[in-house]
Amino acid sequence: VDSMENGLFDLTGKTAIVTGTSRGLGQAMARALARSGADLVLTSRHRASLNEFKSEIEAMGRRAVSLELDVRNLESIRQMVAGAEAAFGHLDILVNNAGCNVRKPALDVTWDDWNLILETNLRGSFFVAQAVARGMVSRGYGRIINIGSVTSVAGYAGLAPYGASRGGVRQLTMSLADDWGPHGITVNCLAPGWFHTAQNDVLYRNPEWVNYLRDRIPLKRPGEPRDLDAAVVFLASEASRYVTGQTLLVDGGISTGAVRAMVQPVTGPPAGKK
Repeated sequence: VDSMENGLFDLTGKTAIVTGTSRGLGQAMARALARSGADLVLTSRHRASLNEFKSEIEAMGRRAVSLELDVRNLESIRQMVAGAEAAFGHLDILVNNAGCNVRKPALDVTWDDWNLILETNLRGSFFVAQAVARGMVSRGYGRIINIGSVTSVAGYAGLAPYGASRGGVRQLTMSLADDWGPHGITVNCLAPGWFHTAQNDVLYRNPEWVNYLRDRIPLKRPGEPRDLDAAVVFLASEASRYVTGQTLLVDGGISTGAVRAMVQPVTGPPAGKK
């Protein structure tokens, strides 16, 4: 309660860009920032797809602008940041969320698949951060949150280019934290585990797979969008002012790599007995 009263998590007066907010976890994180007081810049490759969500944010009493952004196009990145700065005058928080995936066995991945995923998830994250950071450096303040994944720290079949891109985002985060720390900017990586989104919906339609997944997650369920709320607000706020270069896994514990070592769960023997 004290920390709330001290305003550690209060984002009133701050402006946040959340890229890729036409659906999914991007929208969930944008909502969480708005609830904590931030005004928002929303982006999508198709600006019209943001109309409904922009109205939702404004209904919360926040200012919002929607801008077109294709992270594979440098001019598009520059125009988006220029538009955001023109609208708000200062950009305090960036959530580098825009991403994509093509799920294929490694032998089937094409040259174009690789380029699409790496250019979107890794190169895009860097150049959006670079464009936003120019203003942050001049103002001496910023919070950059790169969106990684449990694949930033673990390998999964069928996700070779995606895992490479997310592992790159984790490494990029550490490098940028060192680069921009002297300018009052923190750079962290928020890494969700297995969340049900439009991007991976095909997997979640298979009950057998969902049961297998639950079994591997210590908290015994996939993530829900609200599970990211506190983490994104923490990394965007004063509460995390001495945290930088870190990867925060919000994954129900699946990155522990736990597998069942027992036939069935046991409560344990009484204290002092074997």
